[in-house]
Amino acid sequence: MSNGNAKSYLIVGGSKGIGLEVVKKLLELGHFVHSISRSENPLTHANLVHHQFDATIGDWSEVSLPQVLDGFVYCPGTINLKPFHRLAEADFNLDFSVNLIGAVKAFQKVHPSLKAANKSSVVLFSTVAVSQGMSFHASVGAAKGAVEGLAKSLAAEWVSHGIRVNTIAPSLVDTPLAAGLLSSVEKRSGAEKRNPMGHIGSAQELAETVIYLLTAAGWLTGQVLHLDGGMSSIRPI
Repeated sequence: MSNGNAKSYLIVGGSKGIGLEVVKKLLELGHFVHSISRSENPLTHANLVHHQFDATIGDWSEVSLPQVLDGFVYCPGTINLKPFHRLAEADFNLDFSVNLIGAVKAFQKVHPSLKAANKSSVVLFSTVAVSQGMSFHASVGAAKGAVEGLAKSLAAEWVSHGIRVNTIAPSLVDTPLAAGLLSSVEKRSGAEKRNPMGHIGSAQELAETVIYLLTAAGWLTGQVLHLDGGMSSIRPI
């Protein structure tokens, strides 16, 4: 891609897991990328600007972003799985802070830049547990359900601004965030058996769909894409 066709994207949570894979793919396509995360980004590239910043509690006024953004991806999330009787108010506060309030703060910062692009795209992340209802997911399921509601509301409100807003709701994905759930052969095998396709999602697979939503899905907005190996829709017998 020539620089004349390059666009600008912001990835929050771009130093690990799905976010890192999205950054890699955007750079490979010749785009300019701003990455935000609490840790350093392992990549070094002429088209990459990294901001070491906690997007959930930091002061967004300290972050300098392009006046025009063609796309924005919010990747931070939590996997806080406990029986309901063991969930404290602090658990709910943390899950909502990272998944919902962090996204809200980011949206308030980036909306003018997304609007300035005329045609731009936003991608958020939910979980299959919102549509399915899964044990031990009360806190994170509630927070991600709120994310889906936020995304659909903004998709409706911002469609006249040329901004598309979509959400990906995966099942378990092999990322650093999910390391505790895949820390043994037994846990990994059990997770694979629970998925209809017998497969744990990869960060690369999720990133490919993010790239599609950012760059190619020009008539898609207000949707929740269930990229989950069929977990939300099929029951093989």
